[in-house]
Amino acid sequence: MSEAARLIANHRVHVVPVVLALANPPWQRDVWLDPSAFEDLNHVFHTLFDDFCDADEPERFLGVSLRSDEEVVLMRELGTALNAAAAEAPNDTDPEYLQASAWPQVVAVAGRLAQVMVANDLRELAALLDGATVPDACQIVRGTTGSSGEQAGGDPGSDTAPPQVGSATSP
Repeated sequence: MSEAARLIANHRVHVVPVVLALANPPWQRDVWLDPSAFEDLNHVFHTLFDDFCDADEPERFLGVSLRSDEEVVLMRELGTALNAAAAEAPNDTDPEYLQASAWPQVVAVAGRLAQVMVANDLRELAALLDGATVPDACQIVRGTTGSSGEQAGGDPGSDTAPPQVGSATSP
């Protein structure tokens, strides 16, 4: 693994989980509103604005914690949404953030960014593991493996699916 790949992996191991947390309201309530939990929104803000990225000016983190221009654009949108929520949290408490009228926009943008980041990381992983490619989500058909359109558990090109366990047909 190259030094550049190692750098981006070391940053993303912090950024991606924070973005995923921002996209998950039930988890936010369970963890950020629990005073005994380590992670809270303060951790999120430090990760995204100070330590591993700069959500206000994410361009300089392209190739450091962000893999693509699309991630840069979405990170900037996330920073804008987080700043709007912060403006509605005068006491800077987690409950205030989660109740802010801007919070649904934070969750929506984080969801889009999480999807893009995870897909980009999976493509990078596939490239590292054999130069294999990962199909775009729109190319995967429900009930297939996504690699060549074959039925899950069946032979490529087969017109029949394997018999179901406990089915009335016998082999």
